[in-house]
Amino acid sequence: MSDYRFKRIREEFNRAGGWGLLLSLDLRGCNPDYIRDRDRIVEYSRRLCDEIGMKAYGEPMVVHFGEDERVEGFSLVQLIETSLISGHFANMSNNAYIDIFSCKLYDPYAAAEFTKDFFEAGEVSVNTLIRK
Repeated sequence: MSDYRFKRIREEFNRAGGWGLLLSLDLRGCNPDYIRDRDRIVEYSRRLCDEIGMKAYGEPMVVHFGEDERVEGFSLVQLIETSLISGHFANMSNNAYIDIFSCKLYDPYAAAEFTKDFFEAGEVSVNTLIRK
């Protein structure tokens, strides 16, 4: 199924003269141990780059913060040679919010499936935007 959906994205990207692709993922019901584990989030960043054919630029920044318990959790920023990956992992809800932007085209559905599986999320919402 991902191949067909990616084919449609690639066609739309080429037709629109796309400059980049933004993927926004909302993951609900993640494994709480995984989203609270800094090392696992770092591993996710590295493996995601491999999964979507991106080259990390430097080490990922993973910081735990949040005075408000509703938003407390780790945040991730990973520069990639074609832009960046960012995310926030909310402890209270066990949800995660991840954005992947790249001027190099990649399969957003493969990235979504990998991310959902990696954090054992119950469900994921996938939103894509072609930047021109």
